[in-house]
Amino acid sequence: MTKRYDIAVVGAGIAGCTISHTLAQYGVKLILCDRGTEVATGGSGAAGAFVSPKIGKGGPLQELTNEAFSYASEYYKRHFPKHFHQTGILRVPKSEEDAKRFPLYEPFNHPKYEVWDAEKARREGFSCRWGGFFFPTAGDCDAEEICKSMISEVPFLTFDVTSMERDEDIWRLHSCDGDTIEASIVILATGHRNGLTDMEYMGVKGLWGSRGDYYVSDAPRYTIHESFTVSSARNGIVKIGATHVKSQDPCSICDGRPLAGLEERAMNLVDFPEPPLLKETLCGMRSGSRDYFPLVGRVIDVRSMLKRYPEIKKGATRETIYHRNLYIINGMGGRGFVFSPLMAAWLGETIMDRREMDGRVSPDRLFWRWVRRLKNETSERG
Repeated sequence: MTKRYDIAVVGAGIAGCTISHTLAQYGVKLILCDRGTEVATGGSGAAGAFVSPKIGKGGPLQELTNEAFSYASEYYKRHFPKHFHQTGILRVPKSEEDAKRFPLYEPFNHPKYEVWDAEKARREGFSCRWGGFFFPTAGDCDAEEICKSMISEVPFLTFDVTSMERDEDIWRLHSCDGDTIEASIVILATGHRNGLTDMEYMGVKGLWGSRGDYYVSDAPRYTIHESFTVSSARNGIVKIGATHVKSQDPCSICDGRPLAGLEERAMNLVDFPEPPLLKETLCGMRSGSRDYFPLVGRVIDVRSMLKRYPEIKKGATRETIYHRNLYIINGMGGRGFVFSPLMAAWLGETIMDRREMDGRVSPDRLFWRWVRRLKNETSERG
């Protein structure tokens, strides 16, 4: 069976769902496919889905994150108000040493914030020694529900893509069942699974995360973030998460209790009247890039580059050869619900309006670094 579309999006996490929602506004014939039977079955569904700015001493990553945060909070309010809860988030120091750095962060904060001292935090139900920064426009999303809402008008197909190739103007995506999807344009939103084409140069890496949903009798009306996050309560439930495990076998590391450490810390951070009772644990793999910036834009044809320009291994720079009409939206790390709306808007404009992709997120930035490493490896072997 073969089906034909203008655009096929592969991967139905927050990145794939957001770019699908964005492109649907252009009126194209679109298909979203995933190996799962539903959307957000991986890291996106297990995410705390917190939408907040980044604090720090400035720099390009903080600037981009805060730009994406402003865009995301307005995007969710406009399109999905039922599933975006703009309760505000209090960001507090992780340690006494971190508390000393907080005054250095303040000049670089997102403009909409308040400084809370420890007494103000205590009045709101938090046990933090140093106070922190409160961001009133921050909040969190209902992860699975918002992804489902995004694609309510987009065809979704359970389709495990095992291979793909291009024939003139058409991409063909194949499944193990022998079915085929044909599309003029393909967008890869596959997270940490990146075996469909040679994207080693992007350095996509997986980071395992777990979130727990807990029953509570009462909880503060605001969310608090230290090195992990405790959400405000809705319908008697709070979210606590997330863990960050780099192991390839995270289940053996946590011994069946991924949130054991966070539960105790949450009790020390939030004045719960009684201990929260675990409702369920959600786990999944996020994907990040080498430099923590998203990966959004065209995909380089590595094989053609190395074949046509072998001298690039020796440090030469040549015109970039891309796979025709192949794009990626990936590498959001733990900030998928912050980055995805703006990244999808930019990618939509790149595909539909020929807008040049912002260099901060274009995967091209990593190709030349990767080639230089090839040069060094060649020199060492030689």
